[in-house]
Amino acid sequence: MLWGTWLAANICMWMNDVAAAWLMTSLSTSPVMVALVQTASTLPVFLLGVPSGALADILDRRRYFMATQLWVAGVAVVLCVASLADVLSAPLLLFLTFANGIGLAMRWPVFAAIVPELVPRAQLPAALAMNGIAMNASRIIGPVIAGALLAAAGSAYVFLLNAVLSLASAFAIMRWRSEQKLSALPGERFLGAIRVGLQYVAQSPRMHVALLRVGMFFLQSTALLALLPLVAKTFHAGDAGTFTLLLAGMGTGAIVAALGMPRLRQVMTPDDMVRSGTLLHAAATLVVAFAPNLYVGLPAMVAAGMAWISVANALTVTAQLALPDWVRARGMSIYQMALMGGSAAGAALWGQVATMTDLRTSLVLASIGGPLVWLLTRRYRLDHKGDEDLSPAHAWDEPVTAFPVPPESGPVLVTITYQIDPARAEEFIALMEESRRSRLRHGVLAWELFRDTAHPGRYIEYIIDESWVEHLRRFERMTSSEVALRQRKLAFHTGPEPPVVSRFVAEQVTRR
Repeated sequence: MLWGTWLAANICMWMNDVAAAWLMTSLSTSPVMVALVQTASTLPVFLLGVPSGALADILDRRRYFMATQLWVAGVAVVLCVASLADVLSAPLLLFLTFANGIGLAMRWPVFAAIVPELVPRAQLPAALAMNGIAMNASRIIGPVIAGALLAAAGSAYVFLLNAVLSLASAFAIMRWRSEQKLSALPGERFLGAIRVGLQYVAQSPRMHVALLRVGMFFLQSTALLALLPLVAKTFHAGDAGTFTLLLAGMGTGAIVAALGMPRLRQVMTPDDMVRSGTLLHAAATLVVAFAPNLYVGLPAMVAAGMAWISVANALTVTAQLALPDWVRARGMSIYQMALMGGSAAGAALWGQVATMTDLRTSLVLASIGGPLVWLLTRRYRLDHKGDEDLSPAHAWDEPVTAFPVPPESGPVLVTITYQIDPARAEEFIALMEESRRSRLRHGVLAWELFRDTAHPGRYIEYIIDESWVEHLRRFERMTSSEVALRQRKLAFHTGPEPPVVSRFVAEQVTRR
């Protein structure tokens, strides 16, 4: 049911993008304005990614998902009315496209977080490929429906159908009975959730690689999609139907590649998929730039779709596997920010290049960018062999206190005292670097490792949490890999008793 809802939501997205892009060609002849439709559609994801991810992690995901569909339906109604009243101008169309993009920005992180809840980890790559099928089937269905309505009735009726489908999706989501994960702790605060999400990603090397490579790929590859309405017009009798057919060709290629993704993942590493997909997309863009007619351009678009889904799947799986469930929506929203930020910047960049030169030159330069992007990022590997086990561990009970500690009390200072063999100090310090990243990913405010000047083998791990409730959250969020890390640290301890753990809560001291 949710997959069908996702399909319908993406059909709406493509219907809106096609209608808006084609409508802009009648409102303005500037390549920049046409390309800015793509920027207006994707920029909200870049601007609102982290807040939307935080909301998706701290609110009821079913209700939140439903609200995003209602927002998209409302924007579609406004577009429909403005189109029927003949009051749409190029700036107003960009503004309403941006408003529609806000709905997309709020919707994507929550769905990205829902999928791993419903699908076992081993089947996640296949599930993401199925989502790719939905997205690219919508790339065919949406433009075909939009093209037919544009030709037969006009853009207003595309927006009207968009509103109807979005409302239907909202009611479908309302029927989903999701299982709420109960916690005895108070819910996270909005700004605190944002800080922790950013901090987790900042301390995750795997996420760094995924963010860099997805941003660079879409910065280069978005030229083809952003300038496609103008490409369609260069062909003989090029019209909305031609534009629709080119989009459908790209969607068909993506579906074919997605269906073969299990086999592809058996014979190619994620890095191989990104390399091959990047180079294939660049070649397809070059062919489209010089295509004399639709018969040459359409197969190239099919190849571009196959390349696009291969790269997107490899990078998305990398990001998903780097995130535990408690921060997944926030992490994936940051990933989507990098993707959409690259798309928005690329659309504006290549539109400006087309304005300063011409359409063909812009596409040629974008295609040259493909090999350059791969060369610049190839040393950042997407190696899945070292995956952390991010499944919840629930290994320790909450600490017992001698007096009641209010949840908002803090900051909280935690010290852990280790006694190690001084001869193994370098090994221990290297391991504690992993501990530092692990603690900071959980949102601690500060972490340090101190060495006793009087006893060379005595070390104190020093941690500061924002509040007592934030300290307790770390027990809820413990993963199997962090349990294993703790055992590795304990292996260095040589004292007769386990390392001493002390917890201190800040006292409010009145200054006079």
